[in-house]
Amino acid sequence: MTKQNKLSVVLSTYNEEKNVGDCLESVKDIADEIVVVDGSSTDRTREIAKEFGARVIKTTNPRIFHINKQKVLVAAKYDWILQIDADERLSKSLAKEIIKVIEMSDEEIGMYQKSFSEKKQKLFNKHKRLLDERDGTIGKDNEPYAGFFVPRLNYFLGKYLKYGGVYPDGVIRLVKNGKAYFPAKDVHELMVVNGKVGWLQNDLIHMADPTFERYLKRNSKYIDLIADGLKRDKVGKNPIKFIEYYFIKSIGWFFVTQIRHKGILDGFQGIVFSFFSALRFPRAYWRYLVKR
Repeated sequence: MTKQNKLSVVLSTYNEEKNVGDCLESVKDIADEIVVVDGSSTDRTREIAKEFGARVIKTTNPRIFHINKQKVLVAAKYDWILQIDADERLSKSLAKEIIKVIEMSDEEIGMYQKSFSEKKQKLFNKHKRLLDERDGTIGKDNEPYAGFFVPRLNYFLGKYLKYGGVYPDGVIRLVKNGKAYFPAKDVHELMVVNGKVGWLQNDLIHMADPTFERYLKRNSKYIDLIADGLKRDKVGKNPIKFIEYYFIKSIGWFFVTQIRHKGILDGFQGIVFSFFSALRFPRAYWRYLVKR
């Protein structure tokens, strides 16, 4: 069957030579174009991307990495856009699902959403509800479908995490061209979608932290951005806030993820992930106190 809609696969990168090849290998068979916005990498990231036929745009590497994600989103030229990170890989089942979905009519997409198992529907609806509470209503339900969450499996120290609130870790990755954008203001932000947002049901593999060294490096960057947010929001520098960030938020987060969200079922990796995730609160507050 001839494809009616074409797919742009887009990435923003910086020093990802260890990841970008495997990422592009997983998307090359479904991409009608690959576009990479690279933040002046000093390794072979751009060269590897070009080996896969990517159109590479060299630019600066801003602290808010969503700025470059927005640049590459705008550079895409086809009907649908798959935004993916260099440390992510499409499973074969997800690749097939993407091609199937972008050929569906709006009515067919609605029927497809209802075909998911009851367990997946409950899981996806719960996740979206939590994100709506955090970020405000996502998408516009009275408009045609224009974007899709993808459930993401996060790899941490030799294991894919399934508990602790880590899964499905829904991220908006597939969008109609011209119907979505990154505000580029916050580290945790999702794309804003001017249309209805649905789900894909097959997993995106996220090779986030195969080693503890990589985890600490990535985590430190996130903490810097959180500290920037504390400064922007003019959070108080006083004993009450100190207690809140050092004890209430951190201890509360650890026990919520370990007990309520059953993170302990992920074993050693789940405990370590929850512990260091909880430490982001005191670490960010400390950097805010002494450096800003």
